[in-house]
Amino acid sequence: MTSHPPVSTFSASDLVARLEGKGLTWLGAFIPEPDERPLPDRASQPQTIAIIGNVGSRVWPVFDAARESRPDLTLDRWTEEVVGDIASEAGVEAVYPFKGPPYHPFILWAKRSGSLFRSPIGLSIHPRYGLWIAFRAALLIDYPLGDGTLEIEPVQGRRPCDDCADKPCLTTCPVGAFSEAGYDFEACLDQVASPVNTCREGGCLARIACPVGREYRYQPAHAAFHMGELLKAQGRAAPAG
Repeated sequence: MTSHPPVSTFSASDLVARLEGKGLTWLGAFIPEPDERPLPDRASQPQTIAIIGNVGSRVWPVFDAARESRPDLTLDRWTEEVVGDIASEAGVEAVYPFKGPPYHPFILWAKRSGSLFRSPIGLSIHPRYGLWIAFRAALLIDYPLGDGTLEIEPVQGRRPCDDCADKPCLTTCPVGAFSEAGYDFEACLDQVASPVNTCREGGCLARIACPVGREYRYQPAHAAFHMGELLKAQGRAAPAG
């Protein structure tokens, strides 16, 4: 049985500091209700579920530096190694959105945290960071966690899209991949892979058009990396030159 560090010596702030040292961000947390369905392979709910992600390009220089000596290192593998070490040190369990089946309900958890909302283009949006966030992991914490500096109960935030009349995220995509009807993945993929392209190197134009959190926009090298990984995952290649 895992022995948990005393709360007095391992607090929420300790976790945040270790995550931030790796370019990762504590995006929100909540306390599951007793009657919620337990997670797979667990007899009971954890006392706290904390969502960990990257914000803007904070993670990029840390991950990119790690790739210098390990060119084949993937972001998912790096995440497992980094978050896994932090979780082990803290005596908590880490789960990941890219591991499964079964897959953990990250979208539901984001909503339960009260700090993340669904945007018109389907991506989660944060009132401060906008669309420039991505889920990397969640920490399942089985002991009381808190030190008076972080909100553990759900934050009662406000969905920023409700005050956005123009919703440029729905009209900026050059191939109309985003609409109220949903996301046209194939159209998006064809656009990213096409020779005449404005998304592959600079990032998704629909995300860039969102007025929320513009200062957290991905750096060009970071955006290009993700677009390249998208093409690679789908067996596509960017045009030469």
